[in-house]
Amino acid sequence: MRLMPCICFLPAWLLLAQTALAEPDHELVYRLKASVVKVHAMTASGGHGVGSGVVIDKDTVATNCHVLANSSGISVSKFGDSISPTGMIADWRHDICLLKFQYLELPAVKMASAASLHYGDEVFSIGFPGGPPKPQTISGKVRALYPYDDSLIVRTDAAFVMGSSGSPTFNQAGELVSLSTFKSPGKQAYFYSVPVEWIGALIHKEAATTTAPAEPPFWDLPLEARPYWMQVVQPYQSGDWSSLEKIARLWLTQQPTSSEAFFYLASALHGQGKLNEAQQAYERATTLQPAHIDAWSGLALLAQQTQQPALLVSAEQHIQQLDSQAWPDVQQRLQELR
Repeated sequence: MRLMPCICFLPAWLLLAQTALAEPDHELVYRLKASVVKVHAMTASGGHGVGSGVVIDKDTVATNCHVLANSSGISVSKFGDSISPTGMIADWRHDICLLKFQYLELPAVKMASAASLHYGDEVFSIGFPGGPPKPQTISGKVRALYPYDDSLIVRTDAAFVMGSSGSPTFNQAGELVSLSTFKSPGKQAYFYSVPVEWIGALIHKEAATTTAPAEPPFWDLPLEARPYWMQVVQPYQSGDWSSLEKIARLWLTQQPTSSEAFFYLASALHGQGKLNEAQQAYERATTLQPAHIDAWSGLALLAQQTQQPALLVSAEQHIQQLDSQAWPDVQQRLQELR
């Protein structure tokens, strides 16, 4: 069998640049910004951390616990005013904390659910990336949804930096769906947010008595204890295909109908030149999740390599239908392979 050169396969994150997005309604964004606050955390040694938060109920602000961890003083600021909470409710494992206030007098946002999202949905976050005086808006699309602890972790391409932790992520109707929380290392980072469902489950819990973490957040556990969808990122982006295949197969033993697990398995097999098996895994991923543009992109490249014109046309059509603005990047890569 003729060997395929390694250059024939690149991870989907090298193929798909972030596409231009429709701006969310300006009046809607203006109204939502009134509910987004900057969170300040002071330490006993004089350190100062900054994050973002959102008013989710009367006198209640949701943010990430890691913004507040081990702090000796907490406050939120809005419109030039600063106010300290009277209490805190913490879910350290899921990295969600609720700050309770008296007389906060800021409007609460409407909450939807992460479960209402679909691959390719346009979303936007509002927060304080880099700590600017005014909240900033960042738009993106839902790139993946990962089942975890009875809800869904949301991965988007709406990039964020320090100061964004706790930023609310909204659907196009302006409903809260998640909180921007953590990202993978490196220049080609994946950006994750935790679901609003976890906020709802926390509202009536008892208040915490300390800001010392009771346990680390799930995303900061040792690598082998993290969810498989976190473990796959580094080998996928570095092209460590044998390690990626091992992780993906372990993932499938726990979630045998995961489109994401099949996508990473397909990528690993594709990278190792196991093209028949890779095609089957790509097709399984697209069957389970027809809007999985990364899987369709991988399938298009494989079809080009193996000279399957009908499969190539089908994959191209799906990519164009799912994201017409991403299509030129894939098209260019296909032309390079010809």
